[in-house]
Amino acid sequence: MFYKHNDNYTVESVTSGHPDKICDQISDAILDAYLKLDPRSRVAVETFGGHGRLTIGGEVTSSANGKVDYIKIAQDVYKNIGYEDDLEITARIVAQSPEIAMGVDTGGAGDQGIMYGFATDETPEFLPKGVVLAHKLAKSLEEARKSGKIKWLRPDGKTQVTYVGGKLHTVLVSAQHSPEISEEDLKKEIKEKIIFPLLSKEEKKNVKILVNPTGQFVHGGFEADTGLTGRKIMVDTYGGIIPHGGGCFSGKDATKVDRSGAYMARFVAKNLVAAGYGKDVLVSVAYAIGMAEPLMIEAINEEGEDLSEIVKKNFDFSPHAIIKRLHLNDPIFSQTSAYGHFGKENLPWEKIEKINPHT
Repeated sequence: MFYKHNDNYTVESVTSGHPDKICDQISDAILDAYLKLDPRSRVAVETFGGHGRLTIGGEVTSSANGKVDYIKIAQDVYKNIGYEDDLEITARIVAQSPEIAMGVDTGGAGDQGIMYGFATDETPEFLPKGVVLAHKLAKSLEEARKSGKIKWLRPDGKTQVTYVGGKLHTVLVSAQHSPEISEEDLKKEIKEKIIFPLLSKEEKKNVKILVNPTGQFVHGGFEADTGLTGRKIMVDTYGGIIPHGGGCFSGKDATKVDRSGAYMARFVAKNLVAAGYGKDVLVSVAYAIGMAEPLMIEAINEEGEDLSEIVKKNFDFSPHAIIKRLHLNDPIFSQTSAYGHFGKENLPWEKIEKINPHT
């Protein structure tokens, strides 16, 4: 399947207060804390939470071991999102397996796998317009809550958009709220303050709007559901329109090619589109654990044109080269852990650089 601008598709996003996203943010905050103290830290941290409890587990090899307060970081992230209840937090972190370390120490990939990167000229973000809109809607919920623009909003929430023939067909917003707001007022305010400001005149006329279809959404976050790091991989990437290799990003340092390989593939795809090699470009790469050179690098545009040789001449996909080129030893990952890992201008894999023309 290859994305086309006139496709029929549905994509979703979630707010920072969604249970899975809480866990992503905690995992990436812990990663950043290690990288601040030791840029060569090897980190693989996952978080599981729900119903008053939070468990942090994983593997870390770093000179900063013993200096990172997992529990305080988790509490701070949780409170900063907007939750007021206290969590019972436990952590179990051990050193990275020496069998994995042997391959990574020599510059090899930290795991096997397939990663994908995609870009399209459809939007300034080089992402499908549905992906952009779903994230904007979710982020608008958070901004309206934190600014006091909508006082009855609570942290949990989800958004979803459907396109038919390339045109916006349906917008769905599910927003956690305080119990005193009426269903009628809730729908009215979400429509007028969250949805309509993001739509064109034509879209406002024709769009179908759904707000909290079950009626009430008072109970949210860990009170209502469990959360787990890495369970929103489609929200994090391309909404399921484009393939995903399966590995999540959050909580992993850049020796884990699940993350760095996917970032590099996005970087390459975006630069190929920006350089005029296609309206839409899909890049795929595969690794073997412990090996620096990828087993496969492929790139195609919407016409099916093979761009692989251009990629190989201009971009080095070995883990060390990716880390150096994209500055992935820097503590920059917390900003990726909500509202997508792509399309944000200040991230190094979103930069546009000159590509040498192919001959």
